[in-house]
Amino acid sequence: MQHTVVERELELRLILSPERSIPVPARLSYRSDDPYAVHVSFHVNSGQPVDWTFARDLLVEGVFRPCGQGDVRVWPTKTEGRSVVLMALSSPAGDALLEAPVPQVSAWLERTLRVVPPGSEGGRLGIDEALDQLLAR
Repeated sequence: MQHTVVERELELRLILSPERSIPVPARLSYRSDDPYAVHVSFHVNSGQPVDWTFARDLLVEGVFRPCGQGDVRVWPTKTEGRSVVLMALSSPAGDALLEAPVPQVSAWLERTLRVVPPGSEGGRLGIDEALDQLLAR
């Protein structure tokens, strides 16, 4: 089965305080062979990128309304007249609040939804084929 990768480079902002934020180069990526997940890699003052993986549904919903709990929370807001989506990420290594522009995130998400429409993710995992092969033995 052919796998598709949908990537988008964009600039996020790391929110340091209500008055201060710094630009953070980032890459959004989605793979059709891992259909439920989105991957976000960003560079913060280090040679090694920081990678986060979470549910695509969380980001899709978070563009419209607050969602998520625990390690990843996502919600839309406006800042200086721009529509943005905020991602609060928590890990043992620390917490980060990142801001992404909604138009770019939405356009990228639409591309991922064309590659693997919502509700069809399970068919991408090859579980049915694997079961058929197992049962055919």
